[in-house]
Amino acid sequence: MRLGAGLTIAVGLLGVAGPASADEPRKVTEPSVLREPAEVTQVVDAFDEDDPFDLHLSLGYQHTWKGAKIRRETSANQPGLTTGGYTSDTMNVADYSETTSRLNTRAAIGVYKDIQLVFRLPIILSNKRKLEGLDGSDKVQPVVLAGAPGEQLFSLPFESPTRSGIEYLAVGLDFALMNQFRDLTKPTWVIGFEGRFSVSEPMHACSNSTKGLNQPGPQKKCAHPSDINRNGLKDVTDPTSGDSLEGEDLGERDPGVSRGTTGLEVHTYLSKRIKYIEPYGGFRALFEFQNDDSDYGSTDLKGSLVNHPPLQGSIIMGLNVIPWEVRDQFQRVTIDFRFTGTYRSEGRDYSELFDAIGSSDAPSLRMPTYASYRANPTFDPTAPDGPNNPRSVVDPNSQRVYTTGLTDVQQHGIYSFSTELTWQAGEYVKFSLGGGYTLVQSHLLTFDQACNPDFSDDITKSGPCKNTTATGYSATGIPNPNYRPTINTPGRRFKVDDSHAFDAWLNATVMF
Repeated sequence: MRLGAGLTIAVGLLGVAGPASADEPRKVTEPSVLREPAEVTQVVDAFDEDDPFDLHLSLGYQHTWKGAKIRRETSANQPGLTTGGYTSDTMNVADYSETTSRLNTRAAIGVYKDIQLVFRLPIILSNKRKLEGLDGSDKVQPVVLAGAPGEQLFSLPFESPTRSGIEYLAVGLDFALMNQFRDLTKPTWVIGFEGRFSVSEPMHACSNSTKGLNQPGPQKKCAHPSDINRNGLKDVTDPTSGDSLEGEDLGERDPGVSRGTTGLEVHTYLSKRIKYIEPYGGFRALFEFQNDDSDYGSTDLKGSLVNHPPLQGSIIMGLNVIPWEVRDQFQRVTIDFRFTGTYRSEGRDYSELFDAIGSSDAPSLRMPTYASYRANPTFDPTAPDGPNNPRSVVDPNSQRVYTTGLTDVQQHGIYSFSTELTWQAGEYVKFSLGGGYTLVQSHLLTFDQACNPDFSDDITKSGPCKNTTATGYSATGIPNPNYRPTINTPGRRFKVDDSHAFDAWLNATVMF
């Protein structure tokens, strides 16, 4: 009895004298700083008893430096390239650099408990892109940038015009299905979605130079794709002869700054605070759909293998560290460490060579292809199939397809590491300073295939997409109208290598 009573008293004294736990009940009047989870799972809410309405307004500046090496496949028998008759992808083409200054504006409005409405408006203050010689490639441009015989695709150095404007308008809704600071037994779990809308001019392929490379005379900096002579006049076809003529005055386009797409982003994040750290993780996915007023429209054709922007999925893992906080003064410091791994699918996209390819005056790129083939009206069934007696020929009445600069980009991975320091200076204001480093997996930039095998049931529409059989030919598909042999043929394709980026940003948030 005496031993049991003594143990009971000892345990009671230890309980009284022990340190306070972070999970102990809070007083009604206690400041709510600790009820704010990591930034990634923070939801501005409303209609709480002591806080009927919340509004967070953020303004930030972000600067991005991106660099990459552009290389090309080749079978040239030279040291460092190929010596055994095979194709390598190590021919140096250009050193790519891009700098972007961005103003990030954001408003988060509490709709109800653990529900927020978010508006974002990223504004591109300046976007500059440049291609320069890589290890002497500018000294042998006719070789590394060769197109069809006698032509060069573009010249080095190549510089794009400076772009600026609204990147997109985003409207989103977030829900905290669980909130650790309402129920300490559960983590904070947020799900949400965001719509992204292009509200400014879509990007158009442009060159800062007005000097023609493959044809005499000046050219427009931002010519329309159907302006095959790059002089501001539309390419049309004579209905009688089928010859290419110059039509209406198209003028010159604006370089544009938006992607010309409508996006839907969905995400979910989970975090759990444990004393002075808060680990978190989550997923997000971005789906984009091309707008009719963008250059994507002309790629949405039957024979196209890929006629949509890439899809993107990411996994996020991070750790939020809280080394210091003062509850009664609504102050704290947090340090966020994050890794983001992203898979970007194959898709038609704005690549590092977008402006150079889209503004090229090389005939192999600026002259149109036709969207489809038809049965040869002069085919002789008594003669064997062959180059002089084809089953199918180009249909001159089909849509003419022009090079816009958008290319089929190979699927690849993107890996980002970032850290952010956030200082909440008081009840109504906080500041964030951060930086990140991104690595991009090597991938092909001109990945189009010659034929679409999904349509292989009609030899009269197959064009060159056929195999030789004992009785003649069999169709293997229909021609891809976006295919350009000078940049898409294996052995002539372009790729990006050693791609990386640095980011730095500063944000200020006012909380009402």
